[in-house]
Amino acid sequence: MKTTKTSLVIACCLSLAAVPCAFAGQADGRSAEAMFKSMDTDGDGRVSPTEHSAGAAKMFDEMDANHDGNVTTAEMTAFHDMKSDKPGKEGKDGKSMAEKFKSMDTNGDGQVSKSEHTAGAEAKFTKMDTDNDGFLNSSECAAGHDKMKHKKKDK
Repeated sequence: MKTTKTSLVIACCLSLAAVPCAFAGQADGRSAEAMFKSMDTDGDGRVSPTEHSAGAAKMFDEMDANHDGNVTTAEMTAFHDMKSDKPGKEGKDGKSMAEKFKSMDTNGDGQVSKSEHTAGAEAKFTKMDTDNDGFLNSSECAAGHDKMKHKKKDK
């Protein structure tokens, strides 16, 4: 149960820390719908697990500035600042980059590995797939985005 809960926390943090996993809306100046369309690479109106994984992998590679296969707090913060219209500020969920990083670093080694990142993205996909059809549609992604925005307001 703790592993599942941790994975969900990671997924939520990943989605807010980076554009593709969360469809986090205005994080890089694009709307949630534009983000959905960018992940729907085959244009069928839904995002498959493969498309979602590819988007998450691309995001990880962009965050991993020194290309060592791990992301540090500094790399994550720099990525956020580069994509955000409010550099140096907390994410849309009200958490600092350090808080998000700590929740993603499931083994506590001070860095987020590609496998930790992948596990979080997979958990997020599963959570957002509310109709359990194995795909994300634009409504599911928008609902996930709205849920994240409400979490911040509730703080």
